[in-house]
Amino acid sequence: MIYISAASAVPLQQCALRTSTTWPFPLAGYAVDRERRAVVRADDLSVQKEAGVNGDGRPVASATFPPAYRASGVLLHVASFPSPYGIGDIGPTALAWIDRLQDAGQTWWQALPLGPTGYGNSPYQALSSFAGNGLLISPEWLIEDGLLRANDCKGTTFPTGAIEYDAVIPFKRRLLEIAWNAVRAGTRGELRPAYEQFCDVHRHWLDDYALFRALKEAHDGAYYLEWPAELVRREPTALAQARSRLAEVIDQVRFAQFLLFRQAERLKAHARAKGVRLIGDLPFFVSPDSSDVWANPHLFLLDEQRRPRAVAGVPPDYFSADGQLWGNPVYDWDAGRRTGYRWCLDRLQALLAHVDLIRLDHFRAFAAAWHVPAGVATARTGEWVPGPGQDFFVTAEKEFGGLPFIAEDLGLITPDVDALRNQFQLPGMRVLQFAFDGRSDNPHLPTNYGTNTVAYTGTHDNPTTRSWFEELPEHQRQSVWDYLRRPAGDSRDATTSLIGLAWSSAAMLAISPLQDILNLGNEARMNLPGRADGNWRWRCTAEMLASPALEWLHELTQKTRRTCSAPDALSGVP
Repeated sequence: MIYISAASAVPLQQCALRTSTTWPFPLAGYAVDRERRAVVRADDLSVQKEAGVNGDGRPVASATFPPAYRASGVLLHVASFPSPYGIGDIGPTALAWIDRLQDAGQTWWQALPLGPTGYGNSPYQALSSFAGNGLLISPEWLIEDGLLRANDCKGTTFPTGAIEYDAVIPFKRRLLEIAWNAVRAGTRGELRPAYEQFCDVHRHWLDDYALFRALKEAHDGAYYLEWPAELVRREPTALAQARSRLAEVIDQVRFAQFLLFRQAERLKAHARAKGVRLIGDLPFFVSPDSSDVWANPHLFLLDEQRRPRAVAGVPPDYFSADGQLWGNPVYDWDAGRRTGYRWCLDRLQALLAHVDLIRLDHFRAFAAAWHVPAGVATARTGEWVPGPGQDFFVTAEKEFGGLPFIAEDLGLITPDVDALRNQFQLPGMRVLQFAFDGRSDNPHLPTNYGTNTVAYTGTHDNPTTRSWFEELPEHQRQSVWDYLRRPAGDSRDATTSLIGLAWSSAAMLAISPLQDILNLGNEARMNLPGRADGNWRWRCTAEMLASPALEWLHELTQKTRRTCSAPDALSGVP
């Protein structure tokens, strides 16, 4: 049996910017005066600012994008694609989506993490940093390969608007078993050498991952710390016996990864051909119940029983009196430094094989992370512990020849975090939903953007922009309209105006979730932080992907001059 989920387990083209910062939409006739940090009438500016120059006159540089770069894209999780198989995948619909992005003038597609999901089906709690999610394998392409018949995929119906993981997991598991049995019976024998080569190339993580998944299945999905002690401690004799006993399941897990990676190569090649580039997402911490921790205990702060001595979180703030207790094991950076950060670099390289840029989630932890003693009830008790800092990024730049990263610098950001990001000229994130607190110096207000920025209307953790606006108190809604310098309208007007605001901003890259492009409400929210169940389920329909909203987005992209093609050689991208 192939165990593919554990829901119950704990060339370089430079595009010329306009020569002033006049915003063509929706603030026609206005411009940004950066010294005064205000939007003013264009004719009030005595001097028009040149593109790529900050208010203090210093040129803006970016480690990620070429000078004067200006483009846009859409955020959409692969699992959210329409599909008759209950969950989106990386097959024909993903290719059609790339075509749709090209038609809409978009240069970038950002997705959520694509690792094998565990607890709560969260893409941010993957069972491995290197493996992919078998649920995202395309049945159509397995039929095309002769590994499935069309009839194998019939007999099960799924809802169109949400993922029902309890139904999807056994359905996809059965299809992968059929494909594996076909190969064992001699179907597509020419795949065997490619499969064996895949196993050899990825042996440094694949063997441990496959054994981990086989053991997890053998122990009814239990958290690995609940396995027999000899397996938790990875005693060689116990591991050898398990590999022999579970050899069939281990081969099935490896084969599923081979199929997934093979399809992912096809997807990336199509994106490249269409001029669309891919942004991946890498969580900073790893899941406590993962092959990452089980196979590499020396890289984490664990006790003699392999249990975390401290776990990750964030301290109390305005939004949470107790802080947030995430529970992820924290890194032993002294151990990582002694290895030249080899495992961390391999983790980045594994994702760069499939994408062009990586969003570094919780970037602040590279400067310092909040460590909470294991066993305490809240994140009130903890301390800031330094991360690897500049040493890591110097090492990464040598390894990759550049730094193809976006820094997710949201939340509690202290001067050391800003200094680290600026030192390596990494673009940071700004989110419009965080902009309207009444403070003129709010960094999320477009008047305060530097060019080395990625601007978002919202993220996967936010409500849709329409829903967010509807939930604002009246005085904040009026603040939004005042900033936009337009008469008050309804929440749908607010969404389109805020997308226009992001696209009109000085940021090199502007991105909006598809839910905002489609102007959807709260029913389309992807994740509600702190809610254990019901997240990561939203799906779009085929009708939504055919929406005229994408034609509107094309017009907006042209109007705001975000028509740069993706660079042929981004910093550090293979």
